[in-house]
Amino acid sequence: MGFQRQADTVWYTRSFNFQLKMMDHYSTIAKALAYIQENRKNQPGLDEIAKHLHMSPFHFQRIFSEWAGVSPKQFLQYINVTHAKELLKKQNSILGAAYTTGLSGSGRLHDLFVKLEGMTPGEYKNGGKYLEICYSFGNSRFGDYLVASTSQGVCNLFFYEESREKALREVQAQWPQAKLTEQETPLHTNVKRFFENKLENKAVIPLHLKGTPFQLKIWEALLQIPEGQLQSYTDIATTVGKPEHRRAAGTAIAKNPVGFLIPCHRVIRSMGIVGKYRWGSTRKTAMIGWEAAQKKIPSA
Repeated sequence: MGFQRQADTVWYTRSFNFQLKMMDHYSTIAKALAYIQENRKNQPGLDEIAKHLHMSPFHFQRIFSEWAGVSPKQFLQYINVTHAKELLKKQNSILGAAYTTGLSGSGRLHDLFVKLEGMTPGEYKNGGKYLEICYSFGNSRFGDYLVASTSQGVCNLFFYEESREKALREVQAQWPQAKLTEQETPLHTNVKRFFENKLENKAVIPLHLKGTPFQLKIWEALLQIPEGQLQSYTDIATTVGKPEHRRAAGTAIAKNPVGFLIPCHRVIRSMGIVGKYRWGSTRKTAMIGWEAAQKKIPSA
């Protein structure tokens, strides 16, 4: 028993140190990506970006490579418009065949670890009056987040920049009558492990979501997008059998209540532009580039 407690202590210490390190790195990455986007016409080089961040080029490259697993130069190739267009073109060519058997069984990470279930109207009527929701705060390689869950699964995951209080108010606005308790549950621990790519193969993160039937279909479709790949809003609408409802699909994607676990960041505009994101386009760009780097997607 003592050995198990010691092992748990070691894991939590390593996890905490990892989160702090990645969070600190993300702050640097976000500033760098924002600068690159603001000055994309001039295509700033490594030295210029490092100077903007008040770092030496060597230090900046080390931090960036530690966070992304690839050099800044390679990462920028993963997030440029040409690369995005190539990915969209490949996805368009396989969409029909990929979804003829329905939304299931692809064997990708999100399919293995994340399972979506819609709430019944009775579970969320009157602002969640009869729901008990636990929430906790965490750090990830993509910044600070708040995760909230019912007894059946995660219902919200919001990234935030300003304060914990503001993030909590957003949850309270969604569930004004629910009983909210600050408590980290085993499910929240699994979310941390998911961000670290350390979730065991048999683990599952259930999602317990409030949404219309159309929204739930859209969010389920998002789970089918392979890591490192991208789809357009039209692609997603087509996937759920409503190609003419591109705008409605876009609205449903924008209302995704669970960041990253439901990978709405993998949906971009058809011309290859990253576009808006509920938690900031810079964060979306970071997620897209990081996933491509992990999958070693060939850059255009």
